[in-house]
Amino acid sequence: MFFRNLTLFRFPAAISFTDIDERLRETALKPVGPLELSSRGFIPPFGQLDDEAAFLHQIERSIWLAVGGEDRLLPSAVVNDQLQKKIAEFETRNGRKPGGKMRRQLKDELVTDLLPRAFVRPVRTDALVDLKHHVIAIDTSSKKSAEAVVSQVREALGSFPALPLNAEVATGTLLTGWLAGEALPAGLSLGEECELRDPGDSGAVVKLQGMELSGEEIETHLESGKQVTRLALQLDDHVSFVLGDDLVIRKFKLLDGAVEQLESSDRDDVRAELDARFALMAAEFDRLFTVLEPVLKLSKVG
Repeated sequence: MFFRNLTLFRFPAAISFTDIDERLRETALKPVGPLELSSRGFIPPFGQLDDEAAFLHQIERSIWLAVGGEDRLLPSAVVNDQLQKKIAEFETRNGRKPGGKMRRQLKDELVTDLLPRAFVRPVRTDALVDLKHHVIAIDTSSKKSAEAVVSQVREALGSFPALPLNAEVATGTLLTGWLAGEALPAGLSLGEECELRDPGDSGAVVKLQGMELSGEEIETHLESGKQVTRLALQLDDHVSFVLGDDLVIRKFKLLDGAVEQLESSDRDDVRAELDARFALMAAEFDRLFTVLEPVLKLSKVG
């Protein structure tokens, strides 16, 4: 269990997580109803389904939460195909085409009929609540999905005024400077991937992967005025990631320097293995955020 992407929100230090397990339990995932398109709620991080399962897992000042969901799969192509058949039947029966109101009614009736028979797809999004930095890191690169998780936490706590992470420096300018050769913060080094965008009307985008981020090609792009929108970085030999000018951390990966700590331990129990993985990931996220916060001048909330 390692997060792949990190969309970050900051919350006030005064937010209390006392009795949060019970609050999460009260907003647990319920099966999607026969006439519902989706359902969302908290699930136990370890995946147990019994009544005693904890709805969070905490190690020191890091909390692991998981939002589960069930989505009914009702492809628009299927709905439209069936709707055209109903419209044809209406025309044959009444000798005229249905008006807009009747078409909407036919579609509503069709969806009501199809929904209970639609396949249900389970979904899951994990989140790390860091009580030291007052940050919630959500395992997605989608702002919409991340905001949905924050909304679930807000529903559980009653109040959770978390805001998207905000930098007081121009992140794209900073990343461009690093690619151009400016000194990186201690411990950080360039990876082998970047995305550059022309700020002009053309908005041309150049993506480079699997190559050393130096040399004439890079210089040519920078000299033409392109700005870095995503840059691959590495923290020591422990973490690699791609930092975007939107402050989303993508392709978060623990490297051998960190993972070897897991390989040196003998754990047969699945829960113990997941516990160790979460502890390691939380510790590495703490190290990474400690490095990024001052250089990006990340603002606090409240």
